[in-house]
Amino acid sequence: QPIRPAEDAQKAYEEFVKDTNSSVEAKSKEIVNKSEVKAKKETDFIEAKEAKEAVMLELEQLSNYNAELHQSCDFIIKNFDIRQTARDEEVDALRQAKAILSGGDFQEFLQA
Repeated sequence: QPIRPAEDAQKAYEEFVKDTNSSVEAKSKEIVNKSEVKAKKETDFIEAKEAKEAVMLELEQLSNYNAELHQSCDFIIKNFDIRQTARDEEVDALRQAKAILSGGDFQEFLQA
């Protein structure tokens, strides 16, 4: 009868070792899987960070371009009346020159 408890203990020990090995193997596979997922997420993060930096650079460039355009437009708007007056005067001078060259009375233009 003393052999029976020893056999039961041996079977229990073997079952425990088998369960432990299975558990260790499952946990090892889980670690490998989680490590692969982590590596993929880190790669995705780095790619997203690089994409963000590229977008931020493009936004900065667009902002600078917008400021340049705004400055140019402000200059044009600010000087529009001056430029319009200068063009009108130039057109009038050309009309007078054309009239003179076409035989118009030069005295009329001197009095104007």
